[in-house]
Amino acid sequence: MDCHIYGVAFLLLLCTTSALPDNPLPRTTLSSTTTGTSSSDTSTGINSNSVLVALLDSHYTELAELVEKALLLQTLEDVVGRHNITILAPRNEAIDRLVDPEFKRFLLEPRNLPSLQSLLLYHIILCRLHSRTLSQQTSHLTLTGEQLQLPAGSLSDPNVILRPDGVIHGINQLLIPRSVQQDYNRRRSLTDISAMLPTGAPDVDPRTYRLKKPAPPAPLGAPPDLPIYDAMAPGPNLAPAPAPGPGSGKHHFDGHNQVKDFIQTLLLYGGYNELADILVNLTSLETEMGRLVSEGYVLTVLAPNDEAMAKLTADQLSEPGAPEQIMYYHMIPEYQTEESMYNAVRRFGKIKYDTLRLPHKVVAKEADGSVKFGSGEGSAYLFDPDIYTDGRISVQGIDAVLFPPEENEPAAEVMPADRKPSTVTRHTKLRRGKLLETACKLLGAFGRYPFITCQ
Repeated sequence: MDCHIYGVAFLLLLCTTSALPDNPLPRTTLSSTTTGTSSSDTSTGINSNSVLVALLDSHYTELAELVEKALLLQTLEDVVGRHNITILAPRNEAIDRLVDPEFKRFLLEPRNLPSLQSLLLYHIILCRLHSRTLSQQTSHLTLTGEQLQLPAGSLSDPNVILRPDGVIHGINQLLIPRSVQQDYNRRRSLTDISAMLPTGAPDVDPRTYRLKKPAPPAPLGAPPDLPIYDAMAPGPNLAPAPAPGPGSGKHHFDGHNQVKDFIQTLLLYGGYNELADILVNLTSLETEMGRLVSEGYVLTVLAPNDEAMAKLTADQLSEPGAPEQIMYYHMIPEYQTEESMYNAVRRFGKIKYDTLRLPHKVVAKEADGSVKFGSGEGSAYLFDPDIYTDGRISVQGIDAVLFPPEENEPAAEVMPADRKPSTVTRHTKLRRGKLLETACKLLGAFGRYPFITCQ
């Protein structure tokens, strides 16, 4: 009796031992460094041979990056732990180049995270499908709950990655579900509505009581309507009053970067460091020139070299506003190159260009096969042509600093103290009428003078 009991106990112990696994090590979970957070104890773990790990380590880097940005790693871990899946992975070129940049920007906005998640889950089918099954033009259920029918010819790399829990097929386009497309269209229309500026009340003509016709919109890049003097910042001894620029915030040109480029060109060209120092450090002309170019104006700068700037005295630069006035006289509100100025002086002999220093103008004429500015000892030759030309700013190097000609006022003659001005005595002879003179002569013949004026 006891032997039978011991035999039954031995058989139960043997069955229990055989039921235990040979290798009781737990399955490894996805590295917490991939997701950026530590895996929770309740999540379903996956091994290193999983299709999800293969996707993150594959050459589909754009798709893997979007999966991480969409915070879908934990969700996909749970799905892969329970089901086999099929991942349709778009090539990197399909996401980076073939997708509209506006749509990609829409997906990466934090508020559109649900749309990005829906887009990525639309590429995952909740079963294991081989390439032959995908090519049969049948619908398959995706993780978003929508039916997917793969377009013909979109399967580029079938069965590129095979794993026990899934398969990855390469496709040559990004699949966009209808819900994401509708959300994108709705967001885009709302953006267009919110971006429209509010319009004021219509203008009514007080004489006719009719609506005034709005002015036609200026084309993109058209020259501004206001003269450049009205858009200049208030400076010393400037005639016009400051006025807002004509751009009204619609800056079609990046004037500040263009001014920085031309100043950098002066430094790299060599010999114009003093001028660059005046524009950047001594004055605020760099900022003002950038604003004017952004508003649509053009400038031609006559740039004196370092040898010419070294001849300036301390008195010429110490007066308030003197550096600005000197630079204003070297800025022409036109776009001129060395060729255009030389052709003009060859044709017309002498040209007067307006400057930003009102009301003075700089005179240009031909001399020795070049262009000469000014006259007399204060003249300057075009020394380094076309140092910088970008269509908005032109820089021409000259070998002297220009000054506007002084107004020649007639000087009063200074007389010695011992010399007195000569006095000229003039006798005024009274003139009488011809008729009265004739009557006096006739009456004088008879010895009578009835009029006092005849005496």
